[in-house]
Amino acid sequence: MSGFFGLPAPLRAGMWMTGAMLSFTLMAISGRSLADKLDTFEIMTYRSLIGIVIVLSVAFYAGTWQQISTQSIRLHLIRNVFHFAGQNLWFFAVIYVPLSQLFVFEFSTPLWVAICAPLILSERLTLTRFSAAAIGFLGILVVVRPDFSALPPELIAAALCAVGFAGATIATKLLTRTDTITCILFWLVVLQAILGLIMAGYDGQIDVPRGTEWGWVTLIGICGLCAHFCITSALQLAPATVVTPFEFLRLPMVSVVGVWLYSEGLEWQVLVGALVVLGANWMNIRAETSSVQNNN
Repeated sequence: MSGFFGLPAPLRAGMWMTGAMLSFTLMAISGRSLADKLDTFEIMTYRSLIGIVIVLSVAFYAGTWQQISTQSIRLHLIRNVFHFAGQNLWFFAVIYVPLSQLFVFEFSTPLWVAICAPLILSERLTLTRFSAAAIGFLGILVVVRPDFSALPPELIAAALCAVGFAGATIATKLLTRTDTITCILFWLVVLQAILGLIMAGYDGQIDVPRGTEWGWVTLIGICGLCAHFCITSALQLAPATVVTPFEFLRLPMVSVVGVWLYSEGLEWQVLVGALVVLGANWMNIRAETSSVQNNN
């Protein structure tokens, strides 16, 4: 047996994804705290600049800086364009959309991954994987109950950010086949900083954080790196179609935060939808765990 606690790879991937979920929740709190002070491009810029300092410091301390290379730079660029688009849409939506609804919209990411992964990653689209994604998406509809005849911009942004995250997830899975985590995280923060500076400075003005704003920006930078480290580690252990459904665990976590910090209502539909998506997630994990054990 290998890995911590001798657990099967899908469960170890799930533990990494739990760390990512906590990081994303802290990012949502920080993003709301900065909503009326910095725009989304400025938040992304400062987050990435802080990330560069952290990644390089850790890489030199761990002696892994030599792993940084440009052999897959084109794929890194594609990955970060998808992520930059998705993350900016996410920061825009987090200001206006109740946290439980925003995070549930993101849960359509596994559906996009399930559809695209067989075409790009050559992963098998099993009936269990497709069923889990489809059932999870039905749970999302139960929670959000969208009026498709009059969708406001913030809900459209929340829906589209999942497409960006799905593209980033698939590209990350491809990168894990050739590049190390240090290399992936380095190009993440560098390319995101470049894209952020271009978009934040297009009007000739970039606001600078003041006082406690630096604390929130720093927390976003740290949590953003932690989330990507956890996700990349998970993708090294399990297929993308297995890893992404773990994000359903964000729903109960962020619902509690929304009620506690922002007095957001917790409707019964959210609880029902949560049970549906969590059930779909558990179905997928059980099937993948059984498959791994049978192969061993």
